[in-house]
Amino acid sequence: MGSEFFIAKRIYFDKEEGKEVSPPAIRIALISMAIGLVIMILSVSIVVGFKKEVRNKVIGFGSHIQISNFDSNTSYETHPIAVGEALLNELNEQPNVYHVQKFATKPAIIKTDENFLGVILKGVDTDFDWDFFKQNMVEGEILTLTSDSTITNVLISREIANKLHLEWNDSFICYFIQEPVRARRFHVAGIYQTNFIDYDKLFIIGDIKQIRRLSAWENDWASGLEILVNDYDKLDSTVEDIYYSLSVQTDRLGNHYYTRSIKQLNPMIFAWLDVLDTNVIIILILMLLVAGFSMISGLLIIILERANMIGILKALGQNNSSIRKIFLYISVFLIGKGLLWGNAIALLIYFVQKQTGIFKLNPEVYYVSEVPMELNIVHWALINIGALTVTLLMLIGPSYLVAKISPAKTIRFE
Repeated sequence: MGSEFFIAKRIYFDKEEGKEVSPPAIRIALISMAIGLVIMILSVSIVVGFKKEVRNKVIGFGSHIQISNFDSNTSYETHPIAVGEALLNELNEQPNVYHVQKFATKPAIIKTDENFLGVILKGVDTDFDWDFFKQNMVEGEILTLTSDSTITNVLISREIANKLHLEWNDSFICYFIQEPVRARRFHVAGIYQTNFIDYDKLFIIGDIKQIRRLSAWENDWASGLEILVNDYDKLDSTVEDIYYSLSVQTDRLGNHYYTRSIKQLNPMIFAWLDVLDTNVIIILILMLLVAGFSMISGLLIIILERANMIGILKALGQNNSSIRKIFLYISVFLIGKGLLWGNAIALLIYFVQKQTGIFKLNPEVYYVSEVPMELNIVHWALINIGALTVTLLMLIGPSYLVAKISPAKTIRFE
C-alpha cells in the first residue's frame, strides 16, 4: 500500500511520548460508530425476527396457499369443493409444493355453565401437518385422526380456555346455527397458545368428519385445500402457476377453484409487516448519518492536530492527494475499531436474547412474548460493509482540508 499506509499505521499505533491518535473527541466518534452499528444490527435482526414470527403464525393457521370454491363468500360458512386424487397429485407435482391438506370451517357457539363464546371449528383430516401446533402446545397433545372413525376431541387455545374457564380433559357443548340448530359435545384433548390473539380467540381444531356430518357433505368434500411451500420467497410465482393451472378446471360438481396466497387472505397483516421495512430503512439512514458526522468531526480533529506534520510532508515534496490518503487510512483504522466493538456488543446481545429471551413483550400487543431476533450472515455482512463504505465516502470531502494547510505557516509551530 505504499508510504501512505506505513505513515498512517505509525501515527495510529505509535503512542510515544504520551501522544495518542484517540483524544476524547475521537473516542466519542468511536463510541458513536459502535452504538450506531449496534442499533443497526439489532434493528434489522428484530424486524426480520418479528416478521418471521408473525408470518409463521399466520401461515400456521392458514398455510401458504388456499384453494377454495370460487363461489364461497368471505365467511367461514363455506361452499364445498370435491377433492379428488387427480387434483391432489397435480398439486403435489408443483416444484415448490411440499404438502397439501384438506380443511373445513364452520362457525359455532361454545356454551358453558358460566359463559358462551363464538368460535370457528376448523376441521382437519388425517393428512394435516401438525408441526405448528406441536410447537405451540401447552397442555395435552395433538389429535389422533383416523379415516374410519369420527372423534370428538378438539384443541382449543389458552385464550378460549381462560374465557370459558375450561381445562384440559374438560368437555363442552358447541352449538351450530343452521336449520335445524345442532349441538355437539367436544372433549378438550389439548390446549395451544400462539400468542396471536386474533386467531387464538377464534379457532378450535377438530375432526373434519364432524363438519361433513353437520353440513351433510360427502366424504371427499371440503371447504378447501391448504398448501405449504418449500421456499416462501417463491410464494408469488407458485400461486400464479397454480392459479392459471386450475383456472380452467372444475371439480366433479362443476365448481371452479379459487386460488389465493396467505398474503391475499390477510392483506392488512402483511401490509403492516411491509411498513416495518420502511422503519428499519429510516433507522439505518439516521444511524449512518450520526456515525458519519461523528467520524467527520474526528477526522478534522486529527488533521488539525497533525498540521505541523502535514506542513513538513509538503515541504519534503508530498502532494495533497498522498497526504489525504494517510488520513483516510487512519480513518479506516478508527472505523474498524468502532465496527469491532459494535459487532461485539450487538452479537453479545443477540445471542443472550436468543438463549434466554430476557427482553419480554406484551403478546396482546406484539403477538410475541419476547423480543424475536433473526440475523443471517448476509444481513450482518451488508450492514458492516455498508457502514464502512458510507462512512468513508462521507470522509472524502473533509479530507480536502489538507490542501488548505500551508507548510510555511505550520512547520514553525510545534
